[in-house]
Amino acid sequence: MKTRRLSKLFRNGRSLTLALDHHFFTDQTTGIDQAAKMIPALHEAGLDAVLVTKGLAKMYASELKDVGVYLRVDIATPIFSSTVPQVSPIATVEEALALGVEGIVCMTFPGSEHEYETHRLTSELSELADRWNLVLLVETLPYTNAVTSPESNSVQAIASAARIGVELGADVIKTRLTGTKEDRQIIEKTKKPVLVLGGPRTTDKESFFSFIEHSIQVGAKGVAIGRNIWGDEHPLGMVKALKQIIHHGQSAKEALNIYQREVESN
Repeated sequence: MKTRRLSKLFRNGRSLTLALDHHFFTDQTTGIDQAAKMIPALHEAGLDAVLVTKGLAKMYASELKDVGVYLRVDIATPIFSSTVPQVSPIATVEEALALGVEGIVCMTFPGSEHEYETHRLTSELSELADRWNLVLLVETLPYTNAVTSPESNSVQAIASAARIGVELGADVIKTRLTGTKEDRQIIEKTKKPVLVLGGPRTTDKESFFSFIEHSIQVGAKGVAIGRNIWGDEHPLGMVKALKQIIHHGQSAKEALNIYQREVESN
């Protein structure tokens, strides 16, 4: 059953995933509802999966029917802290099953003050996900969600945090990369598919696409991007461009050309 569900989240082993779960982590969410309404068009352009809260899953059920869906089951506490210092459970596996999603997603922060609570929640969710054959995506980052020190952005720390997520039962890992050739060590140590998070909003499309190209070249199986798709003035162009890198192995330069053509046509 997990194989079938994974095939809805990944296409030929890779995935372009749109993260729309930011209402649980920030008040900077302008663009999420518009992107949710566009999901059928984004899917046609190359989108494989979407990461949602239960509110979005209910409001946009018809728009989500043809894409793979992960349900976010934890929430930042306090919710408006940019570092996401702690998370708390907010949805259950039973709710995920009732909503008909393919997978669930949670965070864990190895090395943080609250790491025991996030590890315990992840382990409990893993047991339930295995029982009901739901895919478990674990967003596992060293210390905290943000890069707050050189240590929190070191290859060794990121790789160790990713592997802890796997040892807790993850089927898929979401994490950051450093942009260096040593990132391959993170992928190799994880032993499970890695989706690279999109990071803060950027207007430097050339550098952004270059980072995504780098991520695929070192072995990542795809991306889970939020603000750099739903926060962009041309989300359809972003998806079309990212699809070419992730699914067709094209270069960042080629992706940028695709994005610019989409901008010019609108």
